[in-house]
Amino acid sequence: MNKIMMLAGTALLATCLGGMAQAQNSGVAAGATTGAVGGAIVGGPIGAVVGGVGGAIVGGLSDDTRPRFREYVVQEKRPSYAYREDLRVGAELPTSGVEYYDVPAEYGVKNYRYTVVNNRTVLVDPRTHRVVQIVE
Repeated sequence: MNKIMMLAGTALLATCLGGMAQAQNSGVAAGATTGAVGGAIVGGPIGAVVGGVGGAIVGGLSDDTRPRFREYVVQEKRPSYAYREDLRVGAELPTSGVEYYDVPAEYGVKNYRYTVVNNRTVLVDPRTHRVVQIVE
């Protein structure tokens, strides 16, 4: 029974990740991928599927709003924080020394703030200071 569930979970995971590979780096795809990887670490193939679905629900900026948001950030002229670690989704930024800014409501992002790190705009969960999306 466990082998059947593992095989089914693996097949479903492969299907989900294959579909995400076709998508561009949207907030949903990035969230789904991050969730799938986290879920796989905790719960194996079944955890990856559940994590992928959960991660997709918690996306950041959509493909449609990303270019306008980048323009907004450039116009705001926010200083860039020099981060010595690998800047990636899931990286935890320091609690001090980094300025976090509200995302205007027109961009449809709730519960996250943004900052500029190594001249790249990132969305951050203000409770954990973890990067949830790199805006490119």
